[in-house]
Amino acid sequence: MTAAHLAVAPLTQHQTAASVDARTAPYAALLLRVTLGALFLAHAALKVVVFTPAGAAKFFGSLGLPPELAYLTIAVEVIGGVALILGVFTRWVALALIPVLLGAIVLVHGPAGFFFTNANGGWEYPAFWAVALAVQALLGDGALALRRSR
Repeated sequence: MTAAHLAVAPLTQHQTAASVDARTAPYAALLLRVTLGALFLAHAALKVVVFTPAGAAKFFGSLGLPPELAYLTIAVEVIGGVALILGVFTRWVALALIPVLLGAIVLVHGPAGFFFTNANGGWEYPAFWAVALAVQALLGDGALALRRSR
């Protein structure tokens, strides 16, 4: 097999039309965007309401991370979540949030193994979430976005 066999050729207009329904794709992107945004807000709310910011900072410290990183994480989850829900620079926001999930995998969930049902939660869920953010970045803003990405 040569490098030419491994290269991905761009889709033709016919192939694109056959594989993506242009009528529903904007709504699929909207559904994904709003769901991802709501998940980020839910995780921020968990850190604020249930754990409290001070408790989240203590947890981050117990992992050997700077406790202040908890406050930054909460802010990123709130700002990113709101931006996704509203459709403000969706592609860029989705790409910017991927490192947050990769950090969660490497620094928090990785040692627990793959399955999220493992004790201390594995990295399955944050990995899926990171892939969903990548898909969102590829799909774009979708319907009803306030500020289109470029």
